[in-house]
Amino acid sequence: MAGNEKVRVYDLARELGLSNKELLALLEKEGVEVKSHASSLDAETANLVRDMVIAEREKKKKALDAKIATPATAPAATPKTDKPAAQPQKPAEAVQPKIAAPVMQPPKPAGGKELHLKSPITVRDLADGLGVKPNELITRLMMMNIFAAINQVLDEDLVGKVCDQYGVKFIKVRRDKQQAQTQQKAGDAAPTERPAHLVSRPPVVVFMGHVDHGKTSIQDYIRKTHVAAGEAGGITQAIGASVANVGNQTITFLDTPGHEAFTAMRARGANATDIAVLVVAADDGIMPQTVEAIHHAQAAKVPIIVAMNKMDLPGANPDKVYRGLQQNGILPEDYGGEYAVVPVSAKTGMGINDLLDRILLEAEMLELKADPGAPFKGLVIEAQMETGMGPTASIIVQDGTLRVGDYLLCGKCYGKVKALIDSQGRRVAKALPSTPVKIMGLNGVPEAGEKIVICENEREAREKAQEIIDLERSEVPTERTVSLDNLFAQLDAQEKPTLKLILKTDVRGSLEAIVDSINKIKSDRVSVSVIHSGVGEITENDVILAAASKAVIMGFHVRAMPGVNKVAKQKGIEIRLHSIIYDLLAEVENAMRGQLAPEIQEKFLGRAEIIQVIEVSKVGKICGCKVIDGLIRVNAKAKVYRNKELIYNGQIQSLKHFKEDVREMKAGLECGIRLDNFEDFEEHDVIEVFEAIQVAAQL
Repeated sequence: MAGNEKVRVYDLARELGLSNKELLALLEKEGVEVKSHASSLDAETANLVRDMVIAEREKKKKALDAKIATPATAPAATPKTDKPAAQPQKPAEAVQPKIAAPVMQPPKPAGGKELHLKSPITVRDLADGLGVKPNELITRLMMMNIFAAINQVLDEDLVGKVCDQYGVKFIKVRRDKQQAQTQQKAGDAAPTERPAHLVSRPPVVVFMGHVDHGKTSIQDYIRKTHVAAGEAGGITQAIGASVANVGNQTITFLDTPGHEAFTAMRARGANATDIAVLVVAADDGIMPQTVEAIHHAQAAKVPIIVAMNKMDLPGANPDKVYRGLQQNGILPEDYGGEYAVVPVSAKTGMGINDLLDRILLEAEMLELKADPGAPFKGLVIEAQMETGMGPTASIIVQDGTLRVGDYLLCGKCYGKVKALIDSQGRRVAKALPSTPVKIMGLNGVPEAGEKIVICENEREAREKAQEIIDLERSEVPTERTVSLDNLFAQLDAQEKPTLKLILKTDVRGSLEAIVDSINKIKSDRVSVSVIHSGVGEITENDVILAAASKAVIMGFHVRAMPGVNKVAKQKGIEIRLHSIIYDLLAEVENAMRGQLAPEIQEKFLGRAEIIQVIEVSKVGKICGCKVIDGLIRVNAKAKVYRNKELIYNGQIQSLKHFKEDVREMKAGLECGIRLDNFEDFEEHDVIEVFEAIQVAAQL
C-alpha cells in the first residue's frame, strides 16, 4: 500500500543518511531527472535508489574488511620490527606497538601524523580532518555498529578509535591553542586561508504578503511574543527583526508591512534575506501586495516558501490560493512544481512546525556560510530617533563581527558603537553574522537600506561622511500661514495653490514610504509639496519653519513635546498627529480635493480624569480613571491632554470595571482604561473620548 506513494528527494536523503546534494548527484548520474530536492520520486525509483546505496555500502564494507584482514597476517613480522625498535632512534615507538599496524595503511596519506580537532566533533569535521568522504566514514562507523548522520557529534573515545584505524593520532585541543596553530601554519598565506574560517550562519527569513494576511501573527506564534497587538490598526508599519530558536538552531526573522505605500520597505526586506516566506490568507487568496511581494522575492533571487494562513477559518479556500499562485508563476509542489505550500494557522498553531522544518531544509540546501573574522559588513533595516537614546539603527550583520567600540560609517552618518541591543532588549558585547541588533552611537538617523562599513577611527569616518553631506546639500524654501481648513479658500485665486507639508515620523522607512505616497497624489487644481521631513518628535524648529513656509505639520507615530503646541498656537500653525497611514494619506487627499473633512468631525462622547496609574505585570500600565462627563466606550477614539496640551491621539483598547470587561462606562463611575500603544500618562491627565464622523464635501 505504501509502495504506491511518492517520496520527496529530501525525505529519501534523510532516510539514507545522505545530504540532499549527494543524492541529487547520484540521481543525475543514474539518469533520473529531478529538478530539486523538493521533487518527488515514484516508489519503484526510490526502492532502486535504496538498493543501489545499500549495495554500494556493502561493497565498501567488504573492501574495508579485506584491507583490515591484510595487516592481520602481519603479526608474524611484528617481532622483526620489534628488533629495530631496540635502536636508540625512537624509544617511544616501543610503547605504541598497537598503532604500528594501522599506520601502514597505504591509502591514507595522513598516516603517522597527528590530527588536532576541537570538540564538539561531527562526522563531517572528522571526515574533513582525515581527508575522506563523509559517506566512507559513515560506512566505517556502521561496521562498528554505530549509525551516525553527517552532522552528528561523535564521542572523543570513538574519534580516537576511528583515527587509530586510519593511522592518525588524535589530539584534542582547546580553542585558543587551535587558533594559535592555525595562525602559525597560515603565516603569510592568511588571505588564502580565510575560507577555512567560514562557519554556518542562521538563515535570514523575510515574511512578505498582503496587509492583514497574518505575517506578524505567524512570527508572533513562533517566538511567543505579542507584536501584532501593539501595532496601530493591527498592521505592521515598520520592519521588525527578531530571532527565534527552533530546537538547537536559530532563525532570524524580518517582518515587512503589507500596505501598498511600503513598497520600498518590502523590497529592502527581500534584498536583506536568504529565504522569503510568502504569507497568503486562505480566505482572501492572492491580493495586489501578494503579487508585488512575489516580484520582489523573485528579483532578489531567494527561495520562496508559501505559508497558506488562516486555515482555521470556515471560509478557507486552498484551491483559490493554488489557482492564484499558478497564475503568478508560482507552481506548488502538489501540482508538480518546486514551491512548497504549507497550510498553517497562526491562531491554532496548525502547520507551524512544518513551516519551520521547511525553512531549515531550504537553509540546509543554501549552505549559508559567513566569516566572523572578516571585516564587518551590515545593512540598516530600520532607523529612528528614540527619546533618551538618540539616533538608533536596527541592522542585520551580513559578514564579520560587530563589536562595541567599533567606528562605523553609514551613508551621511558616522559614530562609535556605544551599545548593541539584541532582539530581546539585552545589551551584548558583539553581534555575529545573521544577527539583528540595534546600535547606539551614530550622530544621526541613517537611511533605511543603507550599507554599513567599519572605519579605523572616528576621524576617517567623519571625513567620509562629510564628503557625502557636501554632495547632498539642499535648500529649504520659505514663503504665509495656512491651515488645512482654509486651504480651499485659496482656490478662488487664479494661481494654483500648493499644500506645503512638514512631515515627522518615528522611523526612516515609514518616512520614505509616506513621502513617496504623497508625491504620487496628482491633482489639476492643487499640488502638494513636502518641504521638510525628518525622524523624531515635533520640535520648535519645525514650527518656526512651518510659520516661515506657510506649511502644515503632520506627525506619524510621533508626538509634539509639551510647549511646542503653545508656540504653534501663537504662530497659527496646525499640528496633525496620526498613528495609521490610511488616515494621514486620506487627510492630505481630502484637503487637496476640497473634501474638507481632514478633522473628520469629532462627535464628543465623554471625558475622564486619570486618578491613578496602575502597573500590571505582562500587560503594562493601565490608567485608573473617573468618568467626569458623558460616557467612555471601548474602541472609541481618544485624546490625552496634559495641561490642556494634546500628547496622544489614538483609541481605547480595553475598559474594565473592577475585574470585569465592560463596553462602556457613564459619568460618575470609576474604571480602568488601557490605551492603544500608549503608556506615557500621568495622574490628572484628561482623556477625551469622541466618535469620528466623516462628512463628504462637494467641490
